[in-house]
Amino acid sequence: MSATRYIFVTGGVTSSLGKGILASSLAKLLQSRGYSVTIQKLDPYINVDPGTLNPYEHGECFVTDDGAETDLDLGHYERFLNVPTSQANNVTTGRIYQSVINKERRGDYLGKTVQIIPHITDEIKRRIKVLGSKGKYDIVVTEIGGTVGDIESLPYIEAVRQMKWELGLNALVIHLTLVPYLAASGELKTKPTQHSVKALLENGVQPDVLVLRTEHELNMGLRKKVALFCNVESDAVIQSIDVATIYEVPNKMREERLDEIVLRKMGLPLKDEPKMDDWNDFLNKLKKPTSQIEIGLVGKYVELQDAYKSIVEAIIHAGAMNLCKVKVRWIHSEKITAENVEKKLEGLKGIIVAPGFGHRGIEGKIIATQYVREHNIPFFGICLGMQIAVIEFARNVLGVAGADSTEMNEKTENPVIDLMEEQKGITEKGGTMRLGAYKCQISDKVSNIYKAYNKTEIKERHRHRYEFNDQYLERFEAAGMKATGLNPDTNLVEVIEIPSHKWFVGVQFHPEYSSTVLKPHPLFVAFVKAALGK
Repeated sequence: MSATRYIFVTGGVTSSLGKGILASSLAKLLQSRGYSVTIQKLDPYINVDPGTLNPYEHGECFVTDDGAETDLDLGHYERFLNVPTSQANNVTTGRIYQSVINKERRGDYLGKTVQIIPHITDEIKRRIKVLGSKGKYDIVVTEIGGTVGDIESLPYIEAVRQMKWELGLNALVIHLTLVPYLAASGELKTKPTQHSVKALLENGVQPDVLVLRTEHELNMGLRKKVALFCNVESDAVIQSIDVATIYEVPNKMREERLDEIVLRKMGLPLKDEPKMDDWNDFLNKLKKPTSQIEIGLVGKYVELQDAYKSIVEAIIHAGAMNLCKVKVRWIHSEKITAENVEKKLEGLKGIIVAPGFGHRGIEGKIIATQYVREHNIPFFGICLGMQIAVIEFARNVLGVAGADSTEMNEKTENPVIDLMEEQKGITEKGGTMRLGAYKCQISDKVSNIYKAYNKTEIKERHRHRYEFNDQYLERFEAAGMKATGLNPDTNLVEVIEIPSHKWFVGVQFHPEYSSTVLKPHPLFVAFVKAALGK
């Protein structure tokens, strides 16, 4: 195939319609037909990356192997395609403007007046094309954040207009809108879609395919009406109906022949029928569990479940692998006390203590961790969750009074968790943590971590500033908490376990980021297995 093709996914009417899932599903279908595909996300906000955003504001911050802090949609891209993303797969307005201003300061524009058109739009186009220019991908799918008509989206829509003009058949636009159902009159309404497409047309962009998000089946008459008003072929107006799990969406899009329509419009051969056997095997396991358990997710942002998106999806993948439906009980760590912990955790087969930052809700996490350690209930601590396990063990087993992390208490006399050496002196917040994939050496072949991975060297993604203070390591190991995984270059403690416990594992890294549909993460699989009592 000669030139890389570019597919743009825009959204209208309302946010959170599922552009990321649509983009991932289309990419999955194209990939299953033998095309090499990647997806990128263009985010219209001025933050350079979502790393400094409150999880309540934007959901979780996803981290790539090469250390980019990105939008949570990149997690969907990886989970669906089973291909790692990188810095180039997430671009924000902040990054675009930063780049253009740096060039202007260097004198790259030779004294010209720097403007949104052409300088900002040229930089957007360069970022879009950078993935295709490496020659690794036949098709680049680009999801544009926000909704058409937002002021901040305008430069991106203009860049899409220019690329459609420049690339002809090699560029295609899919517009996702909502067809609301008015219960009072029993009608589906197309007017919001018409207005949304009109807003796109006012910016010079004609969509090639319309995907209509709906709660009810759309009949042919309604599709033809939308096609007529929006200048789109009637077979290119397709429905995206609500489904029980996001992992059903690729099959729904296949039924609507989205992949065929896209390939035909771009002048590409259909190649083979989509090979979705592995995917459907996963779906069958997901839909036909032979057992059910409930586990607790103890966190401080539980009001917004997107704050733990990758953990929840990793649990779903691991549950399917174990033919088990895993129900998650969301437990706010601020609401846990020594008096109510038994009631809060009653009936749970395991708990995950989630990542987070700051001192809010810490004591509740410590109380929950003590309870499951003393009651031999499977425990899985991730990042801060691992550090909580260390603090709890120091206080309640080693008897180290006031043991703490310097993140919560700078003046603690027993900093069992302390700021990493390379983090000292860093004052800026954005993109300055220990980020990306690092090696970990597993030392003990009878450990839970070795049994999960079945190898001695692993590589996992990190996002933290604080670490286990190894001055205390001997005391911990003598009392029964072992460091079973270390970074081979720095000796940083990456994994702690209590071998005498049923299953007690804390990891400094974020295993949830690399769990995918076709490769569920071994640690989550092992944790669910332990929770099942196997």
